[in-house]
Amino acid sequence: MSGTEGLPARPAGVPLAALPQQTLRAPTLAPPAPQPAGYPPGGEVLFTAARIAAAVGRMAEQIDADYHGQELTAVVILHGGVVFAGDLIPRLHRVDLRLETIAARSYAGTSSQGAPQVHTHGPLEVAGRAVLLVDDILDSGRTLGTVRDELAARGAASIAIAVLLDKPSRRVVDVRAQYRGLVVPDVFVVGYGLDFEGRWRNLPDIVALAGTEAGEAQA
Repeated sequence: MSGTEGLPARPAGVPLAALPQQTLRAPTLAPPAPQPAGYPPGGEVLFTAARIAAAVGRMAEQIDADYHGQELTAVVILHGGVVFAGDLIPRLHRVDLRLETIAARSYAGTSSQGAPQVHTHGPLEVAGRAVLLVDDILDSGRTLGTVRDELAARGAASIAIAVLLDKPSRRVVDVRAQYRGLVVPDVFVVGYGLDFEGRWRNLPDIVALAGTEAGEAQA
């Protein structure tokens, strides 16, 4: 095969130097994006901070509309729900809001520990009140189901659940979130308040840990 095959023929009488010159270059491949400092090795960002903020904004608008002008007690589950609640609550402008917290834990590492342990911080005043139960993720439903039942036993007039993330593929307890921001696949996630053994709660994004497909329930 000729080395000039596929190139246009040089017109008669035109010097070679007068023709446009072609330079062949090897394609340049963009280097892979570096893993941000402080992120889990091999982790994959599922939801960026911007997407999270948009989801929280939508939820706040819906809650404001549903409870417009009413008294509402937000009960935040520690520690995972703190970051989410810290962004959600300041956006509720049309409700008379009170704040309570409750601690619950049902896993260590990525392994579920079964029935969660629930601890209150001082008197949990919910009797006769409309309650918004706030947590980072609805996974197996064990944690939110246990806390919901605790609030009902304390006389809450109504209980609605707000979660940033919903992982319906892992549900084992019949719990439904009235307000949810994003649906997450069956992977173990960290960031924006969610942790792995206490780490990575401070990440602004939601990140899937490497090698945790079909992982254990998170809550």
